[in-house]
Amino acid sequence: MKVSEVAAVIGAKVEGNADLEISGIGKIEEAGPGDISFLANQKYAKYVATTRASALIVSEEFRTDRRDIVLLRAKDPYVSFVFALRKMLPAAEPVPEGVHPTAYVSPAASLGKSVRVGPFVSVNAGARVGDGTALADHVVLGEDVVIGERSTIYPNVTVYRGCKIGSGVTIHSGTVIGSDGFGFAPKGDGTYEKIPQLGIVEIEDDVEIGSNCSVDRATLGETKICRGCKIDNLVQVAHNVVIGANTVIAAQTGISGSTKIGKNCMIAGQVGFAGHLEIADNTSIGAQSGISKSIKDPGTLYFGSPAKEIHEAKRIDAAVRMLPKIIQEFTTLQHEVKRLKGDE
Repeated sequence: MKVSEVAAVIGAKVEGNADLEISGIGKIEEAGPGDISFLANQKYAKYVATTRASALIVSEEFRTDRRDIVLLRAKDPYVSFVFALRKMLPAAEPVPEGVHPTAYVSPAASLGKSVRVGPFVSVNAGARVGDGTALADHVVLGEDVVIGERSTIYPNVTVYRGCKIGSGVTIHSGTVIGSDGFGFAPKGDGTYEKIPQLGIVEIEDDVEIGSNCSVDRATLGETKICRGCKIDNLVQVAHNVVIGANTVIAAQTGISGSTKIGKNCMIAGQVGFAGHLEIADNTSIGAQSGISKSIKDPGTLYFGSPAKEIHEAKRIDAAVRMLPKIIQEFTTLQHEVKRLKGDE
């Protein structure tokens, strides 16, 4: 593939030999002759002087003294590199064409055009699957499940009855959609009565959910993951949670029941949310934070457990790190006071 063809795909301006043939893609520190790489994070700029790559995707402002590398100048080198990857190394289809003979598809279910169904899949009565969707090995769709077009459901995913999944959705292996929410009413004798979980889960278009996640069905109504959300592996989404559009959630986060997270939020790993909270749009939350109260101001950054606005959290952290020195100085002052009083 020529550099000019790559540039056309990613919308970049070529600086150098546009007819250069590109045969591979690699990281800037590992790429070899014939490879294309990229520079998006400045901490990797040190590798520009030594990289063996033949071409680099760089920002429009980037400058280098090297003249033996073809540069593709793009507004966003990282996103451009993603498009280049898709063009040069297209992903393999996870499921072969057709319906595997070991799959069970209820006569009362509906499959759209070009739906791919892998071995030992179970599609139960009333389920509807849109055109071009792929169901990999051992996927289970409960009664009345709806899945839109061009979605990919990887092996061993279970979608419980009545749940709705949009178009262009990707759900990775081992994830469960629509299991019962954690609802139990305490009784006077110390035991618990299970609260019926009668709602559903709705996942809108262009959502991606990682492996081994749990998204619980609502007690009543819907647990909802809105358009464009990206959820990492090992995330727990409890009953009646709403996650706003284009929010990103990293691994091992847990969201308690009825919490509502706004649009375009960024949530790092191992964050824990208490229940019935409201998180404003464009909120960022640092790793291992504990969110015990609602966050009402949009565009803020929180960190810590319990979480605090980042500037306050940094001041508290700085004060805590100073405590050993302060205690030592205080102890010294105590001894000096006692000495002056003649107590020592």
